[in-house]
Amino acid sequence: MADPLETATTRDVLDSLRTRFARTLEAARGPAPSPSPDPLPYADDLLRRWQEPQRHYHTVTHLTAVLDRIDTLQEYADDPDVVRLAAWFHDAVYLPDRSENEDRSARLAERALPEAGLPDAKTAEVARLVRLTVSHDPADDDRDGQVLCDADLAILAAPPSAYAAYAAGVREEYHFVPNDVFREGRAAVLRQLLGLPRLFRTPHGAKEWEATARYNMRAELDLLSI
Repeated sequence: MADPLETATTRDVLDSLRTRFARTLEAARGPAPSPSPDPLPYADDLLRRWQEPQRHYHTVTHLTAVLDRIDTLQEYADDPDVVRLAAWFHDAVYLPDRSENEDRSARLAERALPEAGLPDAKTAEVARLVRLTVSHDPADDDRDGQVLCDADLAILAAPPSAYAAYAAGVREEYHFVPNDVFREGRAAVLRQLLGLPRLFRTPHGAKEWEATARYNMRAELDLLSI
């Protein structure tokens, strides 16, 4: 039997996220000459995706954390609401055994957002930002890309217990991969990120998260080699 308190807490979290999505979409759409579609069905579809059973790290908790970090970094973005929409879609399609999740998530945004009343130019920018999360390597003049990528990677600078929970969640999502294969693949991802000249591109990210993230990743890399 479900814990009533846990169920109520989950419901509150989801209701809060629905409200956040509605406000973001309405702000991004701007003034409309005619009534715009209700944003809540789009929020519900996205939240259903973010709660799929194969997810252990890429959950509504991750979505909420990324949205919170965008709030922290919004002064560095050219269009914070477009960045927030990109956060909603950036892992909306997530199947751990598939390699094209980001592109499929971007294509979902390209289908859903025009129907939801978002202008074509902003829809294209959301899709571009979603695809950018493949590399997490935005250009020096890509302010929106820098904010999204910094927000997505900020988990790397979490305190040790939260970082360990993140790493464990990622491993659980790839439970079907043998240990030696997973270790090799995970180590390659960490080395690719550590090889970037800068993990974080916003001033806040560079100051607050860079050093801790590199320490955490090197520590995980050491554990993977044992």
